Amino acid sequence: MSNNPTPITVAYGDGIGPEIMDATLRIIQAAGANIAPEIIEIGEKVYLRGNSAGIEPEAWESLRRTKVFLKAPITTPQGGGFKSLNVTTRKMLGLFANIRPCAAYTPYVDSKHPKMDVVIIRENEEDLYAGIEHQQTPEVVQCLKLISVPGTEKIIRYAFEYARQYGRKKVTCFTKDNIMKQTDGLFHKIFDEIAAEYPDLENEHWIVDIGAAKLADTPEQFDVVVMPNLYGDILSDVAAQIAGSVGLAGSANIGAEVAMFEAIHGSAPRRAGQNLANPSGLLLGAVQMLVHIGQPEVAQKVHNAWLRTLEDGIHTYDIFKEAVSKSKVGTREFADAVIERLGQTPSQLKPADYSKAKEAIQVKLKEKPEQKMATIGVDVFLHHNNRNADALGQAIEGIQTKHLHLSMITNRGVKVYPNGLPETFCTDHWRCRFKSEPQAEVNYEEILNLLTQINQAGFQIIKTENLCTIDGVPAFSAGQGA
Repeated sequence: MSNNPTPITVAYGDGIGPEIMDATLRIIQAAGANIAPEIIEIGEKVYLRGNSAGIEPEAWESLRRTKVFLKAPITTPQGGGFKSLNVTTRKMLGLFANIRPCAAYTPYVDSKHPKMDVVIIRENEEDLYAGIEHQQTPEVVQCLKLISVPGTEKIIRYAFEYARQYGRKKVTCFTKDNIMKQTDGLFHKIFDEIAAEYPDLENEHWIVDIGAAKLADTPEQFDVVVMPNLYGDILSDVAAQIAGSVGLAGSANIGAEVAMFEAIHGSAPRRAGQNLANPSGLLLGAVQMLVHIGQPEVAQKVHNAWLRTLEDGIHTYDIFKEAVSKSKVGTREFADAVIERLGQTPSQLKPADYSKAKEAIQVKLKEKPEQKMATIGVDVFLHHNNRNADALGQAIEGIQTKHLHLSMITNRGVKVYPNGLPETFCTDHWRCRFKSEPQAEVNYEEILNLLTQINQAGFQIIKTENLCTIDGVPAFSAGQGA
């Protein structure tokens, strides 16, 4: 460990944030954390000063300088116009990996799964959380699901490197690629490719619905689980709750240069200023921070003292129960109890061991061979109020170019022309697929010619999506064979 203290940016947040941050800093500094905190203001007060992002430019400067952010929960004011600070921070600073350890602490904290010890690793920047949404017609809105090759490779490599560094045995991937064959299919494909590079680790893939059911029912079958953003967001909360309590879970958000550490619970303004809040979630986030900045010995000391405090029955109100707990304490008193036990290890719970975590995990993307991308068609989306698919199809059947011909029309992804079923309900949002037959490459001038014809025929074009091949393989979903 360097003798020079590591600069970290600290935000005390809103609600219970100042109390649990004070407790957390007292504990880790008493344990010997060699840090130099820089305090910034974020959250409700900044929002209410008219800053829709909840963070000032000077705070960004501190984050970019220290590259380490220990953040207490914040309150986002109700009403429109206020952006999620967490989402903004993750995207602006490239925090691609969210790590949430979810362990049971039975019998000291109630859990139906006393052997649970799972780490959820969630992709943190893309998927549906890209936030690209449009009202396309009066009846239909759209949210774009973006899954990228580098974004997927980074998170999956991180998951395998994490498993290897922390002595885990298996990495599991959850997707829904039986339905979303392009987006989730890409995530699964890259998982399989990278898994082959780690023969020392088991790997498996589950469809997310049955995987989630198994995670809730028999979490001891899982070890490290890696997922796209939305599934990871939902299931990391589920995993934390079935382990014992969302209130005990800490979280790390890791980027190539910057990292943010926090509790996963909210600011609980109703409990603010009452010396009631449990600081454990933020404290365990700080433990991950200490590992990240190269102070694993301190992290281990803090974590084990916290486990010993649980074992000794010194509990805050949220986990206190008469049959197990010995003393109900407040935030400050809980921190005092952890400090008193620094240097001790638990006797019943599994001790924390960070001896293998000598440095922050780094991932490097592999160079990819150049691939040939060719356009062979276009999906043209129309706003059309007449719900008669056959009438629409017959009206545009004659619109074509040298290579492009209508192959089908779908409504909400279901083929309705030609040979649709009269029972299919249609909205005012139609996808008209024009493809070259046989599979010939078309240029955008030809697509513009097609769009001009459609416009001149009186149809309202909402948007278009090119149909492409990558190295000759179709890179778009089929519409029931078309």
